[in-house]
Amino acid sequence: MRSSNAKTRTNNNNKVAKPRPDRIKSRVAFAGSLFFLLFGVISARAVQVQVIDSEWLQEKASKQYERPLVINGKRGTIMDSNLEEFATTINVTSIAVHPKQIKNTIETSRTLAKILGMDQAQIKEKLSSTSSFVWLKRQALPKQVDALQELNIKGLVYLPEQTRIYPHTEMASQIVGFSGLDGKGLGGLEYYYDSELQGKSSSQKVLKDARGRLIEKPEEESGASNGNNLILTIDRTIQYITDNSLKAAVTQYNAKSGIAVVMDPKTGAVLALSHYPTFNPNNYKSYDKSLWRNRAVTDPFEPGSTMKIFLAAAAFESGTVKPETKFNCENGKYRVGSFIIHDTHSHGELTVEEIIKYSSNIGSVKISEAIGKEALYKTLKNFSIGEKTGIDCPGETSGRLANQSKWTKIDAANIAFGQGVSVSALQLAAAVSAIANKGIMMKPRLVRAMTDSENNVVKVFEPEKIGRAVSEKTADEVKKIMRTVATEGGTGKNADIEGYPVCGKTGTAQKIDKTGQYAKGKYVSSFVGFAPMDDPRITTLVLLDEPSEGGYYGGVVAAPAFREIVSQSLQKMSLYPLVTEEKVTAALKGKTNG
Repeated sequence: MRSSNAKTRTNNNNKVAKPRPDRIKSRVAFAGSLFFLLFGVISARAVQVQVIDSEWLQEKASKQYERPLVINGKRGTIMDSNLEEFATTINVTSIAVHPKQIKNTIETSRTLAKILGMDQAQIKEKLSSTSSFVWLKRQALPKQVDALQELNIKGLVYLPEQTRIYPHTEMASQIVGFSGLDGKGLGGLEYYYDSELQGKSSSQKVLKDARGRLIEKPEEESGASNGNNLILTIDRTIQYITDNSLKAAVTQYNAKSGIAVVMDPKTGAVLALSHYPTFNPNNYKSYDKSLWRNRAVTDPFEPGSTMKIFLAAAAFESGTVKPETKFNCENGKYRVGSFIIHDTHSHGELTVEEIIKYSSNIGSVKISEAIGKEALYKTLKNFSIGEKTGIDCPGETSGRLANQSKWTKIDAANIAFGQGVSVSALQLAAAVSAIANKGIMMKPRLVRAMTDSENNVVKVFEPEKIGRAVSEKTADEVKKIMRTVATEGGTGKNADIEGYPVCGKTGTAQKIDKTGQYAKGKYVSSFVGFAPMDDPRITTLVLLDEPSEGGYYGGVVAAPAFREIVSQSLQKMSLYPLVTEEKVTAALKGKTNG
């Protein structure tokens, strides 16, 4: 009985209720509607993507792989007159990093610091940057690049760049100047001719993968072009001679600094322009900025007794004074208003020739008084004193020459022997060159020609006349007087060269301090002149700032350096010493005796 009931209950529990037909239909309808709805949404999206937004999306996709590639034209080369390179451009590699791809910043920074020679903390800071791209080292050394590439550090980027190098390091550095990391000229001719030297850049799109590697090479015809080249008037050998002679003089007399200028008086071409101390443009940031500028062009100074050259020229041009005209030099003391003018040595009556030869200040004042301030001022202006020469170099000073209408009696006296007036070293050399060039002033220039990257001539810088400073007769008379300065008894006898008759003038100018007063014991000492006398080939100025050992007179400290520069330079120019009759006689006599 119990068994039968249990079975009956089991059968009843196993019965499954059948779903109603109307419910099945509603479920199917719902699923179908949902499917068609989703299909419609997908279809609409596909239409939007493929038709409506296709151009926008293609552009966006291409941006994931296309990158702009800037191709820079090579900066032009700067060469000396014999095509020796003073400045050139080479290809280098710079290293950057994608910080987010660096996993172990501490270990990586330690490795990078060791290879790149940089501070580890500085590198760690770069690797921890939130920027997507950070420079690690611009223009790295080839051995540094090779070492890092071997390690295959993920996240480092190697980019091709160009860098400027100066093969002769310190030589002519103030002339040539330097350029920065971006290739822009920052000083000297690099700055002055930047637009000509600068290569033209172009940009084109290239395909790169997610790591920034090129998938497709750029087109060979990029549109970039190299800059023009400069051929200078500077002669590397003469520059070398000048550098060494100037350095020796500054060192020997313990001067603060020195400047030397060598010019061709007939063309205005600057053959050498030297400074000491100088700097290396390959590492210009390591030097004091005051050493960067071309001080021969930018810095004015009082010329002192070298100004007597132009006083003599003014006197002869006036027609009232001749070389043999005599003046009373008052035995070393002469009052002008409330001031007393002194001479180094006591003199009585001296001719104009003797006044210049012995460098008498009192005699110079007497000459100035005789011709009048108008005549002196006019002649100084004819020599471009107080005016820029127009040389192709940045920062040229005009010097200072007040209008004669403002001169007092003592002003006229001071200007006669080189005080109260200022010039640059280049101005003084250019003005003296006019005497050597029969009275005609030439515009100083540093560049002979400009060529393109294929060495085709783009421009030739021809010699350019500034104008006639004085008559040929006056120039010849002044030249003869300048010759006596370098002979026995003259203040510049230490400048004379056997076989190369020198014409010149000494200068010893007391410096002005910050208060505007003349500083005791501080001088600018100089010698300027040209050689040989009959056919001058080079004009040279040597200037020492504050010599403090062994003397300070220009004839003592500057004249010997002048002699070394001129004698060696003329030999380099294949101009051999004159053979005098006395020399021949002595040589024959020696041969006979032998």
